[in-house]
Amino acid sequence: MQTTDNRQRTTGIQVCSLFFVLCSLFFSACNNSLEEAKLIVSRANVNIEKGKDVQINYSDNGVVRIQASGPTATRFNTEKPYLEFSDGIKILFYNSAREVESTLTAKHATAVENSHSMTARDSVVVVNNKGEVLNTDELIWDEERKIIYSNSFVKISTKDEILYGNGMIANENFTDYTIKHITGTIKVKTSELE
Repeated sequence: MQTTDNRQRTTGIQVCSLFFVLCSLFFSACNNSLEEAKLIVSRANVNIEKGKDVQINYSDNGVVRIQASGPTATRFNTEKPYLEFSDGIKILFYNSAREVESTLTAKHATAVENSHSMTARDSVVVVNNKGEVLNTDELIWDEERKIIYSNSFVKISTKDEILYGNGMIANENFTDYTIKHITGTIKVKTSELE
C-alpha cells in the first residue's frame, strides 16, 4: 500500500515539476518590455473597420430605395467619420414598385457620415431605365436633395445623340437632367422650332 502512495506522490511531483518548467519556458519566451507592447498597440489603428462583400440598403418607410454594394468598404472613425469603397461601388436606385430605375458604378467612392452625400470618382457610369448613359470622372450624390451632380466633364449618350458638357445636375434616378456648358450635336425636330 505504501508503494502505491509513493508512486502517486512521485507522479504528482513530476507533473507539478513539468508544469512549472513549461510555465517558465512559456513566460521566458515573452520577453517584450511594457514599452515595446505599448508601441505595438499604438501602431494598430483601432479607428478603422473593414468589410468584404459589403451591401448597404437605404430604405424609406421600410421599402428599400437604394442599394449600395462593393467588394470592400473601410470605415474611418476619425473626427469626421467616413466610409470608403476603394475597390469599386455599385448603387441601384429603385422606384416605389421595387424596380431598378438607374445604376451607378465607379472605381472609388467616399461618403462622409452625417453629410448625406457621397462622392464617386474614377470611371463613373450612370445608366437609367431608358438606356441613357452618363460618363464622368466625378459625381456627387446628395441624398437629402435626391440629386446627382458633377462639375467635371460629362458625356451623356442617348439613343439619338451624344452630348458633352462641363457639369450637370439630375434627379438621383437620372431620368431628368440638365447639362451645363453643353457641346455636341443636338437633334431638334422642326415641329419644335415652330
